[in-house]
Amino acid sequence: MKIELFYVSDCPNHAVALQRLRAVLSPESFHAHVREVLVTDVRMAQALKFPGSPTIRVNGHDVEPQSEQSRAVGLMCRLYLDGTGAPSEERLRAVIEKADGLEV
Repeated sequence: MKIELFYVSDCPNHAVALQRLRAVLSPESFHAHVREVLVTDVRMAQALKFPGSPTIRVNGHDVEPQSEQSRAVGLMCRLYLDGTGAPSEERLRAVIEKADGLEV
């Protein structure tokens, strides 16, 4: 399993997203699977199809699949469907368990 956390340097929700990932994953799994990626410029954001910070992808898929339909990319903050700036622990757990082949 590959978990990527994409963020911009001044993102206030990067730490929240990271904390929620740590709460869902064991320390060993966190270090083995989570890769943090600092998005530094617009060209990089476009190449990554980066919808805003923070973005978490599990095995290449956004934890909020509806966002993959959005065409907006860039160096900006992101809001999730629930109105918050980071996915919930429950959402992360469900996506990670599904990716890991466990029943949700």
